[in-house]
Amino acid sequence: MKFEAITIKDIAKALGLSTSTVSRALRDSHEISPETKRIVLEYAEKNNYQPNPIALSLKERRSRSIGVIVCEIANSYFSQVINGIESIAYDNGYNVIIAQSRESFEREILNLQYLTSRSIDGLIISVSTESKDFSYLKELHQKKMPIVFVDRIVDEIETHKVIADNYNGAYNATLHLIECGYKRIAAITTPSSLSISRERLAGYKAALIDNGFEVNDELIKYCQHGGMIFSEVQDVMNELLELENKPDAVFAAADKLTTNCLRIFKAKGISVPADIGLMGFSNTDLAELIQPPLSVIRQPAFEMGEVAMKLLLQVIESKRPVIDFETKMLSTEMLIRGSTIKYSNISNLTS
Repeated sequence: MKFEAITIKDIAKALGLSTSTVSRALRDSHEISPETKRIVLEYAEKNNYQPNPIALSLKERRSRSIGVIVCEIANSYFSQVINGIESIAYDNGYNVIIAQSRESFEREILNLQYLTSRSIDGLIISVSTESKDFSYLKELHQKKMPIVFVDRIVDEIETHKVIADNYNGAYNATLHLIECGYKRIAAITTPSSLSISRERLAGYKAALIDNGFEVNDELIKYCQHGGMIFSEVQDVMNELLELENKPDAVFAAADKLTTNCLRIFKAKGISVPADIGLMGFSNTDLAELIQPPLSVIRQPAFEMGEVAMKLLLQVIESKRPVIDFETKMLSTEMLIRGSTIKYSNISNLTS
């Protein structure tokens, strides 16, 4: 048996009223008497009447839905961002449609085409590692589609952006490794085309230079899919471990890179931190339960999602075109655990 929701016409027929009278009563119009409103509202509540969202969107020219595109929903960082987005969207009567690019430019375009065909009111996006041509987003922006970038941003599009303090996060991570006594610190990061890669590498290099170390390009490796493809991480790690003068520590500049580095070390029988130190960016709640517990830079992912949604709502609900945009930068947090234990304590750990 097919479920059929009750409509305004059904209420009007049952109560012997016109559809326009029922519609005005449901909207609490001053044109309708209190008694008629009471009768209509009681009947509507008793029969579980819900406004037709499609009819409302046509009338208001708004769908009250927003699109979100991230690389991977299963990624703990992005799942927390999405939770932050949804918390604000829900409180303001908006639905969220989520799509994942899987780090594919082609999928990102297809997702965007689908979302815009659903008449979304706005878009929050973190671009994929493959994305280098942003003409499709520029065109949407020029057509007045409200867009907010989160985490991975596009500099040439002037709109609201929400980022973590990637530079200082990477600087502090590298400084911590230096203070632990590590001398050859490798960096594994996402493609240089991404804003987060450039910012985190800049922090890594600055910490080395400020502490009298040279920046060695052979110790810097890029993973084109950000750690999503495990074999890519294996390949760059093998290159590092085959060097005549191997690294004694690794700074992994993304969530999947961090955990995959540890997987590789365990598979190769390389002890962390006795043989090599590991410091990463990660928002996984399991970082402290892994053996050894991971030292990480943690991003305020949930808060970033909240801020992104609030900024998007400002654009969507503004009565006038928004021309002043801002980039919100939120601070990161360094969590020191066993994967970067100081050299002086390693003997105690392994004895």
